[in-house]
Amino acid sequence: MTTTAGKWTAVLRIATGLLFLWAFADKLFGFGYATGSANAWINGGSPTKGVLSRVDVGPYSETLRGWAGGWLTDWLFMLGLFGIGVAVTLGIGLRISAIAGTIMMLMMWVAEWPLDRFNEAGQPTMSTNPIIDYHIIYAIALIVLAVTYAGNTWGFGRKWADLGFVRGNHWLI
Repeated sequence: MTTTAGKWTAVLRIATGLLFLWAFADKLFGFGYATGSANAWINGGSPTKGVLSRVDVGPYSETLRGWAGGWLTDWLFMLGLFGIGVAVTLGIGLRISAIAGTIMMLMMWVAEWPLDRFNEAGQPTMSTNPIIDYHIIYAIALIVLAVTYAGNTWGFGRKWADLGFVRGNHWLI
């Protein structure tokens, strides 16, 4: 029997996974939410150029602007969104997803650099909290899902853990 807490962590897991998959699909196809059709990856747009080319706060702004639109940056970002989204939605590989997702969220936090209230032009950065913004919450959610084995409820976590190559490599659980 599944506990109420187990069911709610499964809901959190599925919602979080779908959040990553939506970001991937919107950047790939340009549904017009965060990415317009003309800027869709399949139409030759870059999933990272729009955000990274506008980074104008923080100690890493120049580096991040330099990464904007690079083929490696685009591929790593899109593979990350897709891989994390699929794994978390299905409840498999939650440890590696938590690590990869936390790194991705921390890098996105650095790109927004909420510690600065104003950019180089003296305009507000749109940050609403200098430390605990949504990227940090997503990272915490991914970690909670991994440490609570949230893939075992309404997911494929147990079946995944029983696979031979996973049993020999616990980091894949």
